[in-house]
Amino acid sequence: MRKLLDFLIRQRHWLVFILLITVSGVLIYRNAAYQRTVFISSANVVVGYAASVSGYANSYLNLREINTELTARNGNLEKQLLTLQQRLEHQKPDTVLNFAVPGDSAEHFPYHFVIAKVVNNSVIHLSNYITIGKGRKHGIAPGMGVISDHGVVGIISHVSDYFAVVLPILNPKHRLSCKLSRTNYFGSLVWNGRDARYAQLDELPRHVQIQEGDTIVTSGYSAIFPAGIMVGKVYNFQRHHDDNFYSAEVELSVDFSSLNDVHVIINERQEEQADLEQEAIQ
Repeated sequence: MRKLLDFLIRQRHWLVFILLITVSGVLIYRNAAYQRTVFISSANVVVGYAASVSGYANSYLNLREINTELTARNGNLEKQLLTLQQRLEHQKPDTVLNFAVPGDSAEHFPYHFVIAKVVNNSVIHLSNYITIGKGRKHGIAPGMGVISDHGVVGIISHVSDYFAVVLPILNPKHRLSCKLSRTNYFGSLVWNGRDARYAQLDELPRHVQIQEGDTIVTSGYSAIFPAGIMVGKVYNFQRHHDDNFYSAEVELSVDFSSLNDVHVIINERQEEQADLEQEAIQ
């Protein structure tokens, strides 16, 4: 207490100055209409600026929550789109298409999505891998497909309780069955280990008409990915000498260097299809 009194005594000149300034301001505010108007206007400007800064800060802090919500909505829209695509492909001529969405009384849609964050990623190695923050506890298992809002990412290769490793397109061990959206001719997509923006689509028959810019999508010839998911676009193509097939360079739709959120595809009928195909092979 004594130290506080000593401090006030030492600073008495400044305290008296501040007191006089305050009293002067109050007197001016009460007795001068013009100064009172200027003061109120200035105060409103300061308050408005403070509110604006506070609003920007709150918006920035809520970006993570907003991004998660948008990702979930994109997953639902992707699911509805795949449902409609499958019904269009199986629609008989001269019948009315039933545009029902997942969850209604129409045919059961076997695909579901689990949204996951990318916690580790590599694009500069020959054999790249991606780690996501969801695992066995969330219903994820090896062999499931992984996509993003822009297209195919890869396939789940290893799983723990709370994490999973994805074998992406940017790994030569990964081969993806794709087709030309315009003609439905299919081939096999593989990465040559060079540029993370491009992969190669091989085994396209030589009589197929290919054009630069043609859209490449999943063929649906496996239980991993439904048909029609975006993969990329034809960048250029060539026919090998003494070969009956084309090789096309595909510009991938997914930017793997900025990958943050993915959707793991859970196909309720994947195991049934795989077991039946394995039985047929034996």
